[in-house]
This record gives sequence, C-alpha cells and structure tokens, in this order.
Amino acid sequence: MSAADRRDELVRAAVPAFAQGGLHGTAVSTITDAVGVTQPYAFSLFKTKKGLFLAAVEHGFDRVEETFRAAASTTDPEERLAAMGQAYVGLLEDRELLRLQLQAYAASGDDEVRTVVRRRYARLYELVRELSGAGGDALRRFFGDGMLLNVAAAVDLPLFADDDAWLSECDPEAGGAAAGGGSPSAPARS
Repeated sequence: MSAADRRDELVRAAVPAFAQGGLHGTAVSTITDAVGVTQPYAFSLFKTKKGLFLAAVEHGFDRVEETFRAAASTTDPEERLAAMGQAYVGLLEDRELLRLQLQAYAASGDDEVRTVVRRRYARLYELVRELSGAGGDALRRFFGDGMLLNVAAAVDLPLFADDDAWLSECDPEAGGAAAGGGSPSAPARS
C-alpha cells in the first residue's frame, strides 16, 4: 500500500477515535492498531498526534463541502441554500463525523487547532455564499440553524419538532412550563 493510501486509511480510522476521545483523550495506538501499522510509521506521516487530529478535522470539513457542492449541483439557484441544509441534515446521521466536528470546536483552545478550524469554517461559509448567492442574514441563519442541528443531533433530540413536546422528554419541568402546564412552585430556570 502506498504512503498516500496508508495516510488516508489512518485518517479514516482517526475519525471515530478522535470523535470518541478528542485530541487529548485519544491514544495514537488506538488508531494505528485499527489500521495495523506502528506508531512510528504514523508519526512519519503526520509528525504528531495533533497532526493526525488536524488531518481528520480537515477530512470532516471536506465531507461537508462535498455534500454542499453535490446538493447545490442538482437544484436551481434559488433552492440551493435549502438543498444544502437538507443535505446537511442527512450528513448528521454520521454520528462520528458530527462528534469529530464538535471535538474540533472543543479543542480550539489550542492555537494550531483554532487556526485550522477558523480557516475551514470561513472557507465553508464562503462556499455556501458562492453556491447559494445568499447574503449576510440568510447565511447567519443557515449556519446558526446548522449549529442548532449539531446540538440536537449530538444529544439525540428530534431535529424537526413542531412544538415543545421534545422538552418534556429532556426536562419534564421545562417542558411542562413551556406548554403552560408548569407547576407554580417549580423553581425558576436560568
């Protein structure tokens, strides 16, 4: 197997590992054992564990970009933003990719990680603008809705609830209060 193929194999194996444990909680041996290579070989390709993590993060952003490009290519210009949103909902079914994305945001306290995540997020924003022709408010709403979908998918909330019934599943006090049935003696939530 070529070094490029082995690199791709390591990145694919890194996605679920880093999705589970994050940058600091994942042992490189977890990834190299899954692929059947030595840690020194992995370090010869990525230099550091962080280098492998960043390659996995880049892979995740690439998948989102590919998904948006595919969705935009099959619809009329005025429907592209909605089509990309629907395609993103489908992408959220890949829980490992979703959790890796969240781990990347969480690890952004590290300067190198933050630099990559900011660059790729800005590139994704520009791609959506280019493909959809949408402006500021629509783009902010699109990305805001995307983050809400990330949180809902991460904690297994219904993605398209028509009312606040899902609140009752998560927090009966909050759900009851939202539906007008909260107890007057229930403590206030802040």
